[in-house]
Amino acid sequence: MALSHRRTDGFWLIALIAICFRFGPALAQPQAEAAQTIIIRAGKLFDPAAGRVLNHPVVVIRGNKIESVSYGTTVPVSGAKLIDLGEATLLPGFIDVHTHLTMNAGGGGYESLGISTPRAALIGAKNARLTLLAGFTTVRNVGAQGYADVALRDAINDGDVIGPRLQVSGPALGITGGHCDDNLLPFEFHHSAEGVADGPEAIMHRVREVIKYGGDVVKFCASGGVFSKGDNPLLEQYSPEEMRVLIAEAHRLGRKVATHAHSTISIKDAVRAGVDSIEHGIFLDQEGIELMKEHHTFLVPTSYPLFWFEEHESQMNLPPWVIEKAAIIIPAAKKNMADAFRNRVRVALGTDAGVYPHGLNGGEFWSMVTLGLTPVQAVQAGTTNAAELMGWSDRIGAIRPGLLADIVAVKGDPLADIRLLQHVQFVMKDGVVYKNEFPAEPSGARVPAGD
Repeated sequence: MALSHRRTDGFWLIALIAICFRFGPALAQPQAEAAQTIIIRAGKLFDPAAGRVLNHPVVVIRGNKIESVSYGTTVPVSGAKLIDLGEATLLPGFIDVHTHLTMNAGGGGYESLGISTPRAALIGAKNARLTLLAGFTTVRNVGAQGYADVALRDAINDGDVIGPRLQVSGPALGITGGHCDDNLLPFEFHHSAEGVADGPEAIMHRVREVIKYGGDVVKFCASGGVFSKGDNPLLEQYSPEEMRVLIAEAHRLGRKVATHAHSTISIKDAVRAGVDSIEHGIFLDQEGIELMKEHHTFLVPTSYPLFWFEEHESQMNLPPWVIEKAAIIIPAAKKNMADAFRNRVRVALGTDAGVYPHGLNGGEFWSMVTLGLTPVQAVQAGTTNAAELMGWSDRIGAIRPGLLADIVAVKGDPLADIRLLQHVQFVMKDGVVYKNEFPAEPSGARVPAGD
């Protein structure tokens, strides 16, 4: 499932965020300042590349990068700040490659028309903080009105707002009347969403425009969806020719492409056209699975909303078209995701956060395991695999020397109980601690000289 994308005019996005957070330093400052050198000691470390747990890790962080990782009781650097997490398990900061930070859950009906672009940016600031504190230190935001996610990314990079590092798409591209258009207003408004483009020439222009205004990745809608009015998730929207033009132009300009694709034919045509990731993949069949394996295409299953929606549907004030489509989508998705996992399609973790409340992203680990991934495979989907999809394997996705110091920790063994990843007790991003629920150390504790 994915949210529909809408266009409302708005200005001063960065100014609004700066005003709200510059004058609220308590909200915008991390819980602990980064020391020049930090040492983290714990009971275990999960290495996603090797797929195994290692005992007694000692991680040395200098600035925002990991300097060394060793194993044993000896702390190798004297005079550094020591963070002793006892018997906790360390994991790389989690990565979510499918979020809607600038949208809140339950906003799929006519009330969405009242959300301005500046308001969406500020909603994003709130949700970015929740996402980071849930252990997701890197996120790909795929679809936002008015380039609100570009403003949010830049505000996070400038230190005005707390949140994960972002890749963003700006407005998602789609056909007139499709999942990425606005179909809530009647004809006399003459309104189309800002990502709408029909035909190869218009599509090429729109790809270039998204990149011009700050898009890191290009998102398009290949099929109908759940939260959009008047379209059909069983049908294809962009034609194969239009997909080829879109993907080729994005790749030529150095951007990866993600596609919202529910219908069987849209999945296959997008894979044949060279798309980098299939988002959702609800009606993926065996032929589609084989095509994805042949083309090394990632599947982003967004499986947790399937379970969350079933549990909370009666509490949500959803439009009738959403309820009707979800009744078809959910059972098909569960079956087809399980088939894809069993056939070892490459998987990158994406949650569709915004369909359900932000900050619950860790539930995706559990839902993927419930549908057939092993705990090791699920954690790899949210670390090394997701980093590869984003093109950032040289920066994130593992705890090893030279990578950014993005580290989370949990009490216990998450490979024995994957639900532990739904509440992490420690979060570090770029060498800065944003959350630490472990027992406090003596103030300013440092490794004694000579140790």
